[in-house]
Amino acid sequence: MRPAHSQSSKYGIAYLLLALLLSCSTVLMAEQQSVRPGINDHYQNPDFKLWQRRFESPGREVFDMADEIVAALHLKPGMQVADIGAGTGLFTRRFADKVGATGKVYAIDISKDFIANIVQQAKQSGVKNIEGIVNTDKSIQLAANTIELAYICDTYHHFEYPTAMLASIRQALKNNGRLVVIDFRKDPKLSNDWVMGHVRAEQSVVRREIEQAGFRYLKDETMLHGNYFMVFEK
Repeated sequence: MRPAHSQSSKYGIAYLLLALLLSCSTVLMAEQQSVRPGINDHYQNPDFKLWQRRFESPGREVFDMADEIVAALHLKPGMQVADIGAGTGLFTRRFADKVGATGKVYAIDISKDFIANIVQQAKQSGVKNIEGIVNTDKSIQLAANTIELAYICDTYHHFEYPTAMLASIRQALKNNGRLVVIDFRKDPKLSNDWVMGHVRAEQSVVRREIEQAGFRYLKDETMLHGNYFMVFEK
């Protein structure tokens, strides 16, 4: 006959395992809930030329400040960079020039049409260091330890599953790789009605989510007005 304490220990371990399983299931179920359902629907069949005019026209802060933003990233020849939410390739093209023939830029976007056009334009221009990737709403579709910089410009608020996306980005970054997030400031004293209604979270919330995903905050760049510019490290 087994000692009573042995039976008690057995049941205790079973209850602990059950609690852990329930806890994991709760986390997974929570992550499966989109924080902004449908926010990317209009990118499923986009008019590339229309969006290019919107994204790459004077008056959009990140377009007007594109050269200054790229300079602040301190890109070097040979670097591997991911432009996440590449859109029409505004920064992809600039990154490709900076990292040179020995480097690579992954243009990543949820829209297959955006990626197809970026890749086509690169070929027409003779640019060979751009690779297009159509990602999912939970992954950037890159192998582990691939990139030295993950760049997200006016796209973080389009992440339906930020926890999963950040985990995917962190995995793809090499040790001490950097994550740069530029996005709209959500501030009733500064932001227009569109930003207040469209953008999910203010900067402090975004920073907290990224730090909770295993990144270390490094600094804020202060060159932008309507957007914030945060730098993190894996």
